[in-house]
Amino acid sequence: MYPFARFIKVLFKARKKPKIGYLDSSSIEFRCRPWDLDMYNEMNNGRVMTLYDLGRFDLSYRNRFAKVLMKNRWATAVAGSSVRYRKRIHIWDKITMHSRCVGFDDKWIYMVQSMWVKDQACSSVLIRAGVTGRDGLVSPQTVIAEMGEEISQTPMPTWVNEWIASEQHRPWPPEIDRND
Repeated sequence: MYPFARFIKVLFKARKKPKIGYLDSSSIEFRCRPWDLDMYNEMNNGRVMTLYDLGRFDLSYRNRFAKVLMKNRWATAVAGSSVRYRKRIHIWDKITMHSRCVGFDDKWIYMVQSMWVKDQACSSVLIRAGVTGRDGLVSPQTVIAEMGEEISQTPMPTWVNEWIASEQHRPWPPEIDRND
């Protein structure tokens, strides 16, 4: 089930935090609850991805991205992700999640998020997201201009550019093993 109570809490707290620019970081804190666990008594990987949604909500509310989406009746869609899990998260662990936009190209916005427990990185995700409107994808430059921000692009990290390049070689639609 979607964590609606956490979602409301994130939005309520985001209203009280200072506004930030589109390339700035945001962070939220929460605890691992019993319903977040899998059969191995650690946070379920699907739940991790759902909770990363909440970090993006905090970020988008604070940098005015959410306001622009609502005003223009635009939506977002995750178009790709790459996740790393390195440390288990257990019940009652206090988690700090960091989220930030690392850049954009002509179609996509790229965000990096991470979860930390006691100053140790537990997981990290790179998200490729698109903004969709009535006529299809809306360019990130258009979105940033609507946010009232100067369009400035710092170079994306090398590893992000390498991931983008590697995704160009991945077949779509996926190949199907027909030996079933």
